[in-house]
Amino acid sequence: MTQLLTKGKYRARASCEPIDVRAAQALRTLAFGCDDGDALDAECTHILIEDLHDGTLKCCYRMLKLTGKDVSKSYSAQFYDLSRLAHFEGPMVEMGRFCTHPECGVDTDLLRVAWGAVTAFVDNNAIELLFGCSSFAGTDASAYLDSFAVLNARHTAPIRWAPRVKAGGAIQFSNLVGDMPVIKVVPNTMPPLLRTYLLMGGWVSDHAVIDQKMNTLHVFTGVEVRKIPLARQRLLRAVVG
Repeated sequence: MTQLLTKGKYRARASCEPIDVRAAQALRTLAFGCDDGDALDAECTHILIEDLHDGTLKCCYRMLKLTGKDVSKSYSAQFYDLSRLAHFEGPMVEMGRFCTHPECGVDTDLLRVAWGAVTAFVDNNAIELLFGCSSFAGTDASAYLDSFAVLNARHTAPIRWAPRVKAGGAIQFSNLVGDMPVIKVVPNTMPPLLRTYLLMGGWVSDHAVIDQKMNTLHVFTGVEVRKIPLARQRLLRAVVG
């Protein structure tokens, strides 16, 4: 177990201990409405954000350290062809299963600590690529046309790293949005986690995948750490400091 940071009423720690993995799984079941445990849980480092006053687990996510040559072992590789990322040089980490306790609502202090813990983990492990699947609630793509149009026009991955289609039933943005106008502001339908990735200079796959088990649509998302804007780096490290 490793203490990452303490800020305000929250503390963040990293753990691989079975008791903490079970606690994370229980919170995920509560937040997602289904049991999402898998074999990768035993291989990941779990980040737990707890209330300092009573130790209650308020937020969690997991981090899987990888290199390009073993990126096919990631959770995301079940849905996306990541063969181009096999050539990425430098340590990478897959971030997944991000959730907060349903009673927390939109707690900006909690989210600030959660992202501060991501920053500490990335810095401590010299990570150069952060990636994962960013989820949209439900499986109705028509509810997210504005978001997909923005992603297609402004945020698709550079071709050298771009994921190819692997999952059956993948939804290509270009086929979905056609030549519909792209709004200038980030749509309200854009998930908060994905908004944060985009603010860090993140990029996405050119298609979405339907995940019936989790009742979501998701897009592959990557952030090259060295390309995060300096202003955003300062904000993230201010939390850690």
